[in-house]
Amino acid sequence: MEISIAAQGPRVAVAHLKGRVDLASAPGVRARLTEVVAAGQDHLVVDLAEVPFIDSSGLGALISVLKTARQAGGDLRIASTDDQPLTVLKLTSLDRVLKPYTTVEEALTGL
Repeated sequence: MEISIAAQGPRVAVAHLKGRVDLASAPGVRARLTEVVAAGQDHLVVDLAEVPFIDSSGLGALISVLKTARQAGGDLRIASTDDQPLTVLKLTSLDRVLKPYTTVEEALTGL
């Protein structure tokens, strides 16, 4: 799993994930994104364009970071989801909580 962070402003960042977000990588994803929020970038867009697979552990990591971001007064949005992650979000009804955006630019609107 590769994670790169791009600051978009004083409180806004985009996290580009590359690879599977599963049982093995979810703790690292959670830890890294939580660090970003703790550093003050509490408005976070997670780009899933290069994530071919996400499981329940990966979803749990994203929900955990969403909760942390909201407690800090921010938000977490997901963008550019591949077919499998989008299907998992819809099947679990988490697309209501983690509303998927088509592009990173669209997700950044209003942050």
